[in-house]
Amino acid sequence: MDPHALLLFLGVDVLLVCTPGPDWLHIAARGLGQGRRAALTAVTGVCAGYAVHTLLSAAGLAAALRAVPALLPALRLAGAGYLALLAAGMLLALRRGGTGPAVAAAGPQPTRTVLRQSLLTALLNPKGLLLYLSLVPQFVTPDGSLPVGGQVAALGALNVLCCAAVYSAVAVGAARLGGRLGSTPAAARRLSAVSAVLLLAVAGVTAAA
Repeated sequence: MDPHALLLFLGVDVLLVCTPGPDWLHIAARGLGQGRRAALTAVTGVCAGYAVHTLLSAAGLAAALRAVPALLPALRLAGAGYLALLAAGMLLALRRGGTGPAVAAAGPQPTRTVLRQSLLTALLNPKGLLLYLSLVPQFVTPDGSLPVGGQVAALGALNVLCCAAVYSAVAVGAARLGGRLGSTPAAARRLSAVSAVLLLAVAGVTAAA
């Protein structure tokens, strides 16, 4: 691929990844409530989700979504519903006294649970879908040295690396902030409540987009 096109894609992609969205908030909520390990596990799950997006797009899913426009709004609503479900679970667990599987601030969750929730957050994130639908095709050339599928895979892999770098910084920063602000059980519960409300807000914005 053209190195200049790769650099241009990288510049645009970094700006998009640095824009806060559902992934940011999901990872920040993990860091604030559960600490660094859970937040970095969430980063792994989110990046795995975008790796799946890359493979599916290289296989032609992006073209299929463009051919059936109704699929994208349906996926967007599914993503918003999933974020709302996570937030509702956090609030219900807080109301019950800080117990339950969906609490972000009551204690650590199993690594498998964090990975699964983070993977689904990325897979249902409309921002990620739109990147593969609208941005990536602009940097694909039919007569390039690589086949179209290979070019999509290369650009998608570059996006996954950008996500890993930026989201890891978010995870570490949120974990440090959570360690300072959530040093008492009452403070931890407040952080969890704030995270849940923010997740609900993002779910609402996502559904209305």
